[in-house]
Amino acid sequence: MAYTAADVKNLRERTGAGMMDCKKALEEANGDFEAAVDSLRAKGLAAAAKKSSRTAAEGLVGVAVEGTKGVAVEVNSETDFVAKNDQFQDFVRKTTQVALGQSSDDVEALKSASYPDGGTVSDKLTDNVATIGENQQVRRMKTVSVPNGIVVPYMHNAAAPNLGKIGVLVALESDAGADVLEPLGKQIAMHIAAAFPLALSADDLDQELIERERKIAAEKAAESGKPENVQEKMVEGAVAKFAKENALLSQVFVMDNKTPVAQVVEQAGKEAGTKIVLTDFVRYQLGEGIEKEESDFAAEVAAAAGV
Repeated sequence: MAYTAADVKNLRERTGAGMMDCKKALEEANGDFEAAVDSLRAKGLAAAAKKSSRTAAEGLVGVAVEGTKGVAVEVNSETDFVAKNDQFQDFVRKTTQVALGQSSDDVEALKSASYPDGGTVSDKLTDNVATIGENQQVRRMKTVSVPNGIVVPYMHNAAAPNLGKIGVLVALESDAGADVLEPLGKQIAMHIAAAFPLALSADDLDQELIERERKIAAEKAAESGKPENVQEKMVEGAVAKFAKENALLSQVFVMDNKTPVAQVVEQAGKEAGTKIVLTDFVRYQLGEGIEKEESDFAAEVAAAAGV
């Protein structure tokens, strides 16, 4: 599998490893980007996968809440200029409200739904592309709800009310009042925006991701030369650490840098005199998983690395 100068650049940004180490890792992995990441980590040349704040696509994330239900929607555009366009922002805002009334997280069903100004969401999207002159796409949506309690929205660095690049929803189930749940939910949402949890609890983490971490830890342990039983403990310890650091409930709360989020919620319930349960969350960061090549910098990398 071939690789490009842009791959070297992206691998360097993703891992923090040196340029030549990235080039060599891609060569050894025959261009397989994720295999190259794992190789660098196993060799101790890269930190755990970066939770980059850089976005790989433009557009906006919208969040909306009504009662005990909330939704987050991502709509992409080609440039940040369009994301600042009033027409585009109005479309994202209204599409997010439409999504709030949907019964599933099916994007195709959302695009087929009625748009407030007439026609369907898809019709309005097509019209926007024609009038703005740039490709746009409704990419994804996610709904959370509770039978009793509150869903708290939060937009990090909002471009407009409930529109921005990192949108968060926090679902809290409880009989406590909004005066208790809203400030708690906002603090947890701010934590989520900063700490980038991958799942609510360790049990909810993607098992393929866990096995990948286990493989990397096993390679590191094998290189230590320690007895097999010690290596096994090293591997289990590394996997447990990964799970703890990436599951929301076990993450250390960023507000005090010492208390697990689960304990923060439990203590808030005790102070309120009623149980509070953090049941779900959404964290949408604009452009997650979309790669966008930056050709000028790639050319510089190519010249330096001889790709």
